[in-house]
Amino acid sequence: MRTDTIAAIATAFSESGIGIIRISGDDAFRIADRIFFSKKDIVRWNKEKEKTGIKKADFQKMFFIENAKTFTLHYGYIIDGETVIDEVLISIMRAPKSYTAENVVEINCHGGILILQKIMELVIRNGARTAEPGEFTKRAFLNGRMDLSEAEAVMDLIQSKNEFALRASVDQLKGSVSSVIKELRSRIIYEIAFIESALDDPENYDTNGYGEKLFVILDQLDRKIKELISHADDGRILKEGIQTVIIGKPNAGKSSFLNELLGEEKAIVTDIAGTTRDVLEENIRLGGLSLHITDTAGIRKTDDTIEKIGVEKARKYALEADLIIYIVDSSVDFDESDEDILEILKDKHFIVLLNKSDLNMAVTEQEIKERLCDFSDYEVIKISALQHQGMEDFEEAVKRMFFKGEITCNNEVVITSMRHKEALMEAEESISMVKQSVKADMSEDFYSVDLMDAYAALGRIIGEEVGDDLVNEIFEKFCMGK
Repeated sequence: MRTDTIAAIATAFSESGIGIIRISGDDAFRIADRIFFSKKDIVRWNKEKEKTGIKKADFQKMFFIENAKTFTLHYGYIIDGETVIDEVLISIMRAPKSYTAENVVEINCHGGILILQKIMELVIRNGARTAEPGEFTKRAFLNGRMDLSEAEAVMDLIQSKNEFALRASVDQLKGSVSSVIKELRSRIIYEIAFIESALDDPENYDTNGYGEKLFVILDQLDRKIKELISHADDGRILKEGIQTVIIGKPNAGKSSFLNELLGEEKAIVTDIAGTTRDVLEENIRLGGLSLHITDTAGIRKTDDTIEKIGVEKARKYALEADLIIYIVDSSVDFDESDEDILEILKDKHFIVLLNKSDLNMAVTEQEIKERLCDFSDYEVIKISALQHQGMEDFEEAVKRMFFKGEITCNNEVVITSMRHKEALMEAEESISMVKQSVKADMSEDFYSVDLMDAYAALGRIIGEEVGDDLVNEIFEKFCMGK
């Protein structure tokens, strides 16, 4: 680990009311002392300068940041040579009780781009270096301030786009995932220690019936790990948003529905069938959820070359979607195009929206359900995009379909990282191998090898079994200043 002092602009590099420059490391206080003058020091300096012409470099300050108490805020000015750069507030946090577990100074200045640049350059000239992406959080991890799962939650928190993702990130930052993983590892290492002790000192450790006792423990561990894995896909959707595709026949009202969701006229709506030729993608928030919505060309047989390409794109996007919204023009009868769409819906989460329900309905809810008797995960809702009807029912249907009330529980641990899911799957496989060894009545020394593999796999989640390359890869994805 590099121990030099680092600095970065921690706020957005754009014009704003306030900007923050963060400094962390052994020299953080000394660097700040070289460029910061308190209000009282400035008053004294100005008086002495009028009398003697004293330079700032020769002026003896009364206030020194190195002597200031931790968690204090100080008002003054950043000065370069004889020039005042900005009026600021300085925050002081002493090691180890800071974000990085190092000495930290945060300069709260005005948020102009030029001001931020000048202060940052001044900090660098006085002994700091520019921090790498995520280096403050990386130092927090390396200094034991947080484990790897908590560190990853920091970036998830910054990037969260809905209430569920925000809540899961905060819980993970508070240690929800970490505490579960540590408990699992604690139980595994206890059994490993017992086996190793019994092998080294068989006279003082009785292993009669141990296989049966171990199997019960393994079964409990297996169930817990499988439970975490089973929530991982929901966790991914929670964090990243639901990949949603709107499909249907031409002129069924797909674009009208998208405009209704967006609250603005983004998609072209006409009475001419086949208006939408290419895909239109939008992100929306729906009752605390995020939907990445793709509006596609109407699915039908056509001789139009461009429209054919649009139809093929619609099929491709539908196959990759988490959720398909099938818009049905309920004012006209089912036809061959609708039958083709039903083939696409197999093994998918989908919601059928009977649009134009304000008109005489040629297709009823009962008829749709009869056609879907072989399907499992779907809902049918009547709407009218033109009359703004049925949108609340649609929102509730999405919530029921994906979350079923399970992951909204405050005590629920949700896995949102593919890296964590893969490690859990490796641990589960190793636990299963131990169970097979127990069933086969094999010697205890066979158990410890696979138990250690499970222990190591779980350790990768919290950073206790990871190499430098993985750590660097994770923190390279962070933004500057964090």
